[in-house]
Amino acid sequence: MGEYIGLDVSMKDTAISVRRDGKRVWRGKCASDPEAIAQMVRKHAQEPERVIFETGPLSVWFFHALQAEGLPAICVDARHAKAALDMAANKTDANDADGLAHLAEVGFYREVRVNGFGSMLTRTLVAARTKLVRIKTEISNQIRGLMKTFGLAVPAGKGSTFDANVCAKLSESSDLAGIILPLLEAWRSVRMRAAELTRRLIGDARQSEACQLLMSIPGVGVVTATAFATAVEDPANFRTSRSVGSWLGLTTRRYQSGQVDYNGHISRRGDHQVRNLLYEAACVILTRSSAESTLRDWGLKLRERVGFKRAAVAVARKLSVVMHAMLKSGELFDKTAGAPA
Repeated sequence: MGEYIGLDVSMKDTAISVRRDGKRVWRGKCASDPEAIAQMVRKHAQEPERVIFETGPLSVWFFHALQAEGLPAICVDARHAKAALDMAANKTDANDADGLAHLAEVGFYREVRVNGFGSMLTRTLVAARTKLVRIKTEISNQIRGLMKTFGLAVPAGKGSTFDANVCAKLSESSDLAGIILPLLEAWRSVRMRAAELTRRLIGDARQSEACQLLMSIPGVGVVTATAFATAVEDPANFRTSRSVGSWLGLTTRRYQSGQVDYNGHISRRGDHQVRNLLYEAACVILTRSSAESTLRDWGLKLRERVGFKRAAVAVARKLSVVMHAMLKSGELFDKTAGAPA
């Protein structure tokens, strides 16, 4: 009979618990480094069967590093594990590690698929580019607001047009220019870095067959296609295309107890970045896209009955089903196909 190991991971230290034959045989702590943890596990467990830890900021690194050390690493859903760990009388790192080791032994856990380093690198690129774009927008709005206080309304415009308009207005007030120009210089720098990441993102999407496939859908651009493709990775990770919507938190939650049975709001679980991008794509399909498709027609009819926001969420869910089916079949978007279930 082998050993079952639970790891309660934090940024500095990791609590370790080892169980064998239904009993705890050792527990302790070491630095949160996969190599140090692997050495400690080998020292106290001769035949490790499962090494489990919860999802968190270090889970991708730990999963791949521990597997590279030859350990059977398993990442489990933190929400699912919390329900079992809350049974302990005292909340400590050691007790959490004991609880995780117990879950590993009895098999009462929900394993989470961990993305590869290549996919995570692309997802990091998308997240960094999105953050820079938001910062650029915040700085430009701040500049407009500060100048408006002194009666200097900057005309509408983006990019170099915005830069020229701000400089022209500041020529009317030298005192204010000394305050605004540092902000404008920061805006220029952020804009330049965001453009660099955008060019890199577009270049990677052109080399990706999956992204080119998904971008054949009206309303789906480079960012949405890249984020979805890297989140799904392999279409075989999902048994059916319908399950992608629930995985992204786009399906309604249900509560049933006795005579009570109702559906609530969407669960909003899973990858919030991809979910937001799909919602934005759905809004584009319903409002700005002029390309006719069965999906758009269905969404417009639904908007008349339930309102715009609910219709956009429904289109986003069905869009995720369509995108997964396209990755699975390798076929371009068919605008005449029936609306997916």
